[in-house]
Amino acid sequence: MKRVCALIFFAVILFCGLSPCFAGINIRGDMTQEKRAKPGETYQGVIVIQNKDKETAEAKIYQTDYLFFCDGRNLYGTPGTAPRSNGGWITLKTRRATVPPGQAAEIPFTIKVPEDTSLSGTYWSMIMVEELSRPAPNPAKGGKDKLEVGIQTVLRYGVQMVTHIENSGLRKLKFVKTDLKQENNKVILQLDIENTGERWLRPALSAELYDGKGKLVGRFKGGNFRVFPATSVRMKIDLSGVPKGTYKAMVIADNKDENIFGAQYTLTI
Repeated sequence: MKRVCALIFFAVILFCGLSPCFAGINIRGDMTQEKRAKPGETYQGVIVIQNKDKETAEAKIYQTDYLFFCDGRNLYGTPGTAPRSNGGWITLKTRRATVPPGQAAEIPFTIKVPEDTSLSGTYWSMIMVEELSRPAPNPAKGGKDKLEVGIQTVLRYGVQMVTHIENSGLRKLKFVKTDLKQENNKVILQLDIENTGERWLRPALSAELYDGKGKLVGRFKGGNFRVFPATSVRMKIDLSGVPKGTYKAMVIADNKDENIFGAQYTLTI
């Protein structure tokens, strides 16, 4: 009989925008570092890494660009190559951190905005914090002619580094595509929305439905979303409970007190 070799699988999990709590390394605080600055201005900050494990943890720190799209694509390119990347503005004081059990470590960074008066709107990139893998545990014995498998998970956190050039930049949204779908016995209005402006937006999405006589049938919330320039998101509004029929839908993306964007559709439910 041939001996069956043990296999080790690695699972890499990236957290971006949220800071979940697991044993081992975690990011303390907000996963987005946001700052308004002027051209030529320099500012500093820290990313705090916490180790909640009982063993010393090590992490490597590196940079990427970051783009995301409504079709599910996430692109992590070479820092400084995306049109609105601030990756080249960022200096990291360290590229590696050792964190004793139950303690925290600070990763200082400096961002120097170029002295360029043509800068306008929002620029961003990512700082990645990836826990270095520890020695893999011995796989469980599978017995004769049984496959022995070990699983090791690598956690990687993406901290979004966002620089707004003061209050500048065109605010503009485009409703690219709309679908009415059935999902898990629910009626869902699905919208692909693109930021075609120069500054990131964080609007609240909603829809108002009107019947053939112009009477308001209901208002439906779609939640808040965040979209950077030249990126897009797919948002959903639950219209379950609306009687069958044809309606005029006014979709509204309210970017707080700054701007309100809207689109009108005819929907047949």
